Amino acid sequence: MPRRLDPDTFSKSLEKANALDALYVISGDEPLLVTEATDALRQAARNALYTERSSFVMDARSDWAEVDGAMQNLSLFGDRRLIEIQIPTGKPGKSGAEALISLAKRQNDAGAEEVSCVVSLPRLDKAGRASKWATALWQSATVVEIPLVQRHDLPQWIGRRLARQNQSTDTATEHWIADRVEGNLLAAHQEIMKLGLLYPEGRLDPSEVERAVLNVARYDVFSLRDSMLSGQSARALKVLSGLKAEGEALPLVLWAVADEIRILSRLSLAVRQGHPLSELMRTHRLFGQRETIARRALETVKPAVWAASIQHAHDIDRLIKGLNVSGRLPDPWEELARLVLRISLATSKKPNQSPRQAA
Repeated sequence: MPRRLDPDTFSKSLEKANALDALYVISGDEPLLVTEATDALRQAARNALYTERSSFVMDARSDWAEVDGAMQNLSLFGDRRLIEIQIPTGKPGKSGAEALISLAKRQNDAGAEEVSCVVSLPRLDKAGRASKWATALWQSATVVEIPLVQRHDLPQWIGRRLARQNQSTDTATEHWIADRVEGNLLAAHQEIMKLGLLYPEGRLDPSEVERAVLNVARYDVFSLRDSMLSGQSARALKVLSGLKAEGEALPLVLWAVADEIRILSRLSLAVRQGHPLSELMRTHRLFGQRETIARRALETVKPAVWAASIQHAHDIDRLIKGLNVSGRLPDPWEELARLVLRISLATSKKPNQSPRQAA
């Protein structure tokens, strides 16, 4: 019987399960929460004596007959089995769609099931959710849809996670932790686990929290990328300055910036040629918050800006190699700041408003 569960209810339902449901779907773009839900299912499978586990990572080009074979093969000793099917792109293709529809029907018709199957997906867009294969899964499975934890929800999330380990602190400190981890869910999880190891259960003093959390590097190239494409100019320059101060390798920072610019430049061209944007996002593995940021950037930045920015990145690469570039500053870090500013100012415009092209 199909069910819809949030992650917490799902975990609790597994704690005393003597057997698993025939079919599960775990869908979401928060890697930490997806991993936790999957780990909880695996632990429940071990507790319920599912002694065999098979795992498949599939997409439109995969041989889906392997999955069908694994589902139908009988265990030599009649052991319970857990079959995991991961579809990172959310696009199974024609053969995959047919296989998933068949799987949903088979598992829905199963009685006392000795084979449990879990399908892991990113958050599906409207078209994906309305597809025949997704509809078949949702009508047959226990579905766990994992929501994104937005930045404004992170302090409360931190408070709930502290409560899990019988700790608590004041609201201001929860907000302070959220600011320190720059809205990064995995980083927040790591800090919460650290607090659980360093301090006993009970109320945490803000000074204790600060001592544990301070002095940890919080700047990374992904924060730079997201700030740049979100139009947060001041934030992007702050992250870039932090990366430089922490000794991050300049070629790596340039690669992160330039690679994102190249991807969006290709997407911009493909959209102008009539290709569907949702399919392009999956092909380039842009999911969740990153997909949202990329979509907005494509709406606000003129195609010529992407082309000029790619050339700008090439010039910075030459500066790093010690070559002089006409019209560019001699310090590649300063020139990279100009490139970051070029993109962030363009993406700060309102959608459909033509961004000013930097010189």
